Amino acid sequence: MNLLTTFSCLVAFLLPFAPFVSAVKLIKSNSLTTCQEDSKFTTSLFNILLTPDNNTLHVQVIGVSSITGYVTADARVLAYGHQILNEKLNPCNIKGVDLKTLCPMRAGPIDYDFNIPDLPKDTLSSIPTVAYGVPDLDLKIRVYINETATGKSIACLEARLSNGNTVYQKPVGWIVAIVAGLGLVASAITSGLGHSNTAAHVAANALSLFGFFQAQAMVGMSSVTLPPIVQSWTQNFQWSMGIIQVGFLQRICTWYQRSTGGEPSIILSKLGSTSVHVQKRSIEWGNEFLANVPHLLKRTNNEKSKQKVEDTIVRGIERVGFRANIERTNIFMTGLIFFVFFVVVVLGLVALFKGYCEIASKKGWIKGDKFQDFRNGWKVIMRGILFRLVLIGFPQMCILCLWELTKRDSPAEVVLAVFMLISMCASLGFAAFTVIRLAKKSVELHKNPAYILYSDPSALNKWGFLYVQYRATAYYCVIPVLVYILVKGMFVGLAQPAPLVQAIALLIIEAAVLIAASVMRPWMDKKTNIFNISIAAVNFFNVILLLFFTQVFNQPGLVTGVMGVIFFVVNAVLALILLILVLISSVYAIVSKNPDTRYQPMRDDRGSFIKSQTQLTTELDALGATARGESKSFEDSSSLSGGYPNRADSPAQTLQRQQPLSPLDSSVPLFPADNQVRNAPPPTYQSQVPSGGAGYSRAQNISPAPRNLTTSPFPHSPTATSNPAQYRMNNNSSPWQRGAGYEH
Repeated sequence: MNLLTTFSCLVAFLLPFAPFVSAVKLIKSNSLTTCQEDSKFTTSLFNILLTPDNNTLHVQVIGVSSITGYVTADARVLAYGHQILNEKLNPCNIKGVDLKTLCPMRAGPIDYDFNIPDLPKDTLSSIPTVAYGVPDLDLKIRVYINETATGKSIACLEARLSNGNTVYQKPVGWIVAIVAGLGLVASAITSGLGHSNTAAHVAANALSLFGFFQAQAMVGMSSVTLPPIVQSWTQNFQWSMGIIQVGFLQRICTWYQRSTGGEPSIILSKLGSTSVHVQKRSIEWGNEFLANVPHLLKRTNNEKSKQKVEDTIVRGIERVGFRANIERTNIFMTGLIFFVFFVVVVLGLVALFKGYCEIASKKGWIKGDKFQDFRNGWKVIMRGILFRLVLIGFPQMCILCLWELTKRDSPAEVVLAVFMLISMCASLGFAAFTVIRLAKKSVELHKNPAYILYSDPSALNKWGFLYVQYRATAYYCVIPVLVYILVKGMFVGLAQPAPLVQAIALLIIEAAVLIAASVMRPWMDKKTNIFNISIAAVNFFNVILLLFFTQVFNQPGLVTGVMGVIFFVVNAVLALILLILVLISSVYAIVSKNPDTRYQPMRDDRGSFIKSQTQLTTELDALGATARGESKSFEDSSSLSGGYPNRADSPAQTLQRQQPLSPLDSSVPLFPADNQVRNAPPPTYQSQVPSGGAGYSRAQNISPAPRNLTTSPFPHSPTATSNPAQYRMNNNSSPWQRGAGYEH
């Protein structure tokens, strides 16, 4: 099977996407650029529209010519670098159009707006039918203007053609955003309902899916010249990087930039008199001249024949902003504002949900124990959510902040970029350091990193976003993941002028990630490993194609066109599969009465350490009381994460107090809640006692998701010890945990 046959099959696959835009057959272009360094003809505005149904060609040209004398035109149409049409035109012989100024040509400004009716049927029939239906067709027309007498080329013009169909559809971006958001919402709901094992799996997959979308957007942000279909496909995911066009927001960004000493760009405001050319790649001529730059040709009011049209280069991140109708100087502020807005909205919704739960509980709309863990520890949970949002937005802000340092739109925006980058790196670095410290402490004391990481609810709720998706022994993955995001963001944001360097660096980075993921398989279970390794494999495949798109191998244009279509097919298929998996797991998590049955318990026994207090049985309380010894005094210890105050709630002590304190007092970390001084060392972990407690079965695991145990104190009655379950619920601290060594 030759290359043309393979390409035909891929084109046939794309045909179902054609009805997304228009059923009207047309070929149009709104850009024109020179393809010859000494070209004597330049344009600032170029529009053509071919409608085969009425055999009409509309042409609008504004430019400057320094050509004099009689000329002929050699027009060539190329599809994916392959020439499909070659026509020779003489302006003196074109019927039905008055082109006296072109026969002969005169030096000076040119302003034409005319129709060419009744085109020859044989010319139209030479255009393949698929050219009118394939989305993001890589089609261009190149016109050489030759002197009639000598046949020498004195000008070269090239225009990219389009049929109006594209795979860039705004509804696609909304759909994938809703599905990813649904996964996060479903995980939060199921966690609040007590199905935290399900919540952990759904959240891990939803975040991995979101990361895949961001990786797609990063490909589009690279300054490598991309085939049209790759540009359009990656544009569907730029919302994940905060590149979202909102009219009033653009006005705010422009006002802020002007107010802080910047000069806003006016590219979009001059589209009525400006021709925009998005370069795809060089094929046969001027590789350095064409490589990786779309050109924006500005119109000038100087009508002297010696004037030249100025080129404004937009590529990479600027190209993404232009396609989203965002001015170049507003891209950074747009991404920053949407990130801050996203954080504020999510935290506001969490606070509103807390208020609703309290009101609903008092009104009897929900059971009193519904979302009990969330209601008791919502402040710590909110801090954990804030850290998770910072992690989600880290790739976006890393790229945009570093890129802003190279553009310097205004002094204030540079300060904002530095502040955001340093604060996010510092907060995530501190969180990663804390996780490593807790894990090492757990290994030192208990020979198991999962012990402290999952038994301390305060640590789990605040720092668990970094490690719950990995198995307990792979807690250290938090460091390479953050380094991976930072290094990748540095090359995307800082290497915009060097597309080849960008492509090679991304290839090395993604290769290292794929090898590490395949060898280590650090995620929590087999399915999650398959999910993430598949994403890593496709990301590596994408950067391989990205290297080819740089034309470093000088492959034929048809090969590059085929690679662009393959890029779209592979990524569309994987995105569809991942979306379906996340959607199914999210819906099942919400509608199922016991969704935890869908997932196996973790092999690292993390579930043994994170039992919800409201779900421990009376038998376990009795077991803890026996192991602890009710008649002996009890020495408290504080949370290793800084979230636990000391505890003093043995039955003998609680009978002497009217209001025993909560085991968690986040307002005074590392200090006893009852203001007592305890200097005795904590009890040591006995190797002969299993970490999960004697007789504990892993099949009883509820989930590996965070649980916060903070609660307000409740008065006790003298009969509290007669009902261990009620005593445990009121004190919110299980004697089983204290007796089994959980006071560490």
